[in-house]
Amino acid sequence: MAKRDFYEILEVSKSASPEEIKKAYRKKAIQYHPDKNPDNKEAEDKFKEAAEAYEVLSNPQKKQRYDQYGHAGVGGAGGGGGFSQHDMSMDDIFSMFGDVFGGHGFGGGGFSGFGGSSRGGGRRVHRGSDLRVKVTLSLKDIANGVEKKLKLKKYKSCDTCSGTGAQGGNDYTTCSTCRGSGHVTRVTNTLLGQMQTTATCPSCNGEGQMIKNKCTSCNGEGVVRDEEVVNIKIPAGVAEGMQLNVSGKGNAGRRGGVNGDLLVIITEENHPDLIRDGNNLIYNLFLSLPDFALGTTSEIPTVESKVKVKIDAGTQPEKILRLRGKGLPDVNGYGKGDLLVRIHAWAPKKISPEERKMLEKLQESENFQHTPGAGDKNFFEKMKNIFE
Repeated sequence: MAKRDFYEILEVSKSASPEEIKKAYRKKAIQYHPDKNPDNKEAEDKFKEAAEAYEVLSNPQKKQRYDQYGHAGVGGAGGGGGFSQHDMSMDDIFSMFGDVFGGHGFGGGGFSGFGGSSRGGGRRVHRGSDLRVKVTLSLKDIANGVEKKLKLKKYKSCDTCSGTGAQGGNDYTTCSTCRGSGHVTRVTNTLLGQMQTTATCPSCNGEGQMIKNKCTSCNGEGVVRDEEVVNIKIPAGVAEGMQLNVSGKGNAGRRGGVNGDLLVIITEENHPDLIRDGNNLIYNLFLSLPDFALGTTSEIPTVESKVKVKIDAGTQPEKILRLRGKGLPDVNGYGKGDLLVRIHAWAPKKISPEERKMLEKLQESENFQHTPGAGDKNFFEKMKNIFE
């Protein structure tokens, strides 16, 4: 199952301040704490999920990587940071509470001090949905980084009502049910006493206000379907399947809500000569018997141009030459990969009578007779050439 968005888990926007993120996590931790939800596996999973989201979003470096690369940027393919909720113990999570709750943990009577079950919160803010788009890059684009212009069909804020959904932009009235708070509080008598719960107002759906007259351009939604050109910068070193997050460039939120994100999925265009292997590039060079025996100079393509490489006389088939720094840059900035030149033997399918005579003569020469010995290499020994 795909991981949920960390901002969605904590119910905050990407522009939320560190204090707002901490407050949102505190609220979730109280709501799903195991002491409050005994033997409730779903609540325990949500408790851990909120802790994972807070661990990343409360760290400026991890938050920056998450905003750019999503979950791949804080674990797995995108590099270090983050942790899996399935690998956490409750002790790991509780160790975070000293910061979130000002040094007062949940243990013992600490939790009861918060009292009751209340989600709290104010008016609901609608968040626009995310947009996903695939961008195909050439090897040169990946090597240097590139800026792309994307023409997107998306929901944008309605110009007529400034995204409010109301005629004239301000034709609202305060919801009489919740008195503008966006939520209603109910008190229930139980065996343990009175329990207070808070829920979204059913009359205004948590918005705290009602539209008197809907905008005719957007029918009260605050958004309209339109086109927009978005410029995105793609860093060097990205790879097939990597996802980049462009904050706030997705669909607009209803009635002045928060924009969703643009999720850019990277695909790679095949190069005619070079094969990618991580940050390294591979080129297959085919040589004839005279080239192996006499040596030669071959022109090797790179991402940017071509380089000449000297092949020594007596070079054996399957040797691998390493051209350092001629590969692709690491997306995290940790240097460049190499260009690996694999040398293969090539023979013509047809030869002339004259060529046949010359080859038969060479075949009889002692110098062209293969004698098994120390010079032979098995497969694993040949692979060591990669690291020469």
